[in-house]
Amino acid sequence: MTLGAAPPPAGLGHDPWVTAVEKLRTRRAGLWTGALEALPAPAVPEVAAELEELGYGSLWFGEAYGRDSLIQAQLLLGATSSMVIGTGIATIYARGPMAMNAGARTLEALAPGRFLLGLGVSHQPLVERDRGQAYLPPLRAMRQYLDAMAAAPFLAADQVVPPIVLAALGPKMLELARDRTAGAHPYLVTPQHTRTARAALGEGPLLVVEQAAVLGQDRAESLRRAHEHLNIYTGLPNYRNNWLREGFDEATDLVRGGSEKLADALVVMGDEQAILARVREHLDAGADHVVVQVLADRLGSVPREDWRALAPALREA
Repeated sequence: MTLGAAPPPAGLGHDPWVTAVEKLRTRRAGLWTGALEALPAPAVPEVAAELEELGYGSLWFGEAYGRDSLIQAQLLLGATSSMVIGTGIATIYARGPMAMNAGARTLEALAPGRFLLGLGVSHQPLVERDRGQAYLPPLRAMRQYLDAMAAAPFLAADQVVPPIVLAALGPKMLELARDRTAGAHPYLVTPQHTRTARAALGEGPLLVVEQAAVLGQDRAESLRRAHEHLNIYTGLPNYRNNWLREGFDEATDLVRGGSEKLADALVVMGDEQAILARVREHLDAGADHVVVQVLADRLGSVPREDWRALAPALREA
């Protein structure tokens, strides 16, 4: 994409991004975690380096109340040499499109072919209550943001563009991801949704799916962790609307923390092979890459032993 150019037409603009995209399609399982926020920043590189040694193909993380996502990405890229690092997601309300464009290009220049910029519209309560900004209609906000990124001047020598994927759940955002970016990164979804997303995206675009998991616990403890994980998300309209589209019942399933049915659908619980089987369900449904979010015994814990135990199975994905 040249300086100040209009956004590329549908299906174009992917050639400069092939390296990172193909890495994810070759090494088909990675990790998604918010747990690194619990560590002091100087301790993060050692953990990231170990995850790379364990064979995980990628490492993704969100952006809400912790570190700036682009600075966190730089920290992780600097600690690794082959793992793909993705923002899942960098919120468009955290920085302007010119700043997002500049930061993403700089990261791509520092670690060519290893950074993916996941963008999302976040959620109305987080944007209006916590950031003090007006929450615009999601599709319009994302389309305008992509337009502004494409038109943003960037005069540094680093004339490279990383792949962009969108946090897309509904059909219209999936279409925007298909037409304007390298693909989509759905979060908190079922294999059924993955099949729907692939149909909406078509053959070419990248589909990176997040899957929550509880490893090696009994049923009661697994459900406790699943409900704790779902507690905040069941209060957010973007997720609730998506689950309603999938056929879950608002009165019985979308209670705070979710019903047992919702927990089973969104969080795989069991041993390494059970988690691998769910990952393969997403891959069979059309995902290119699945990032597993391992749920620890409490929010904020870093599940390093679980990551170590799960790595051999996920290398088989």
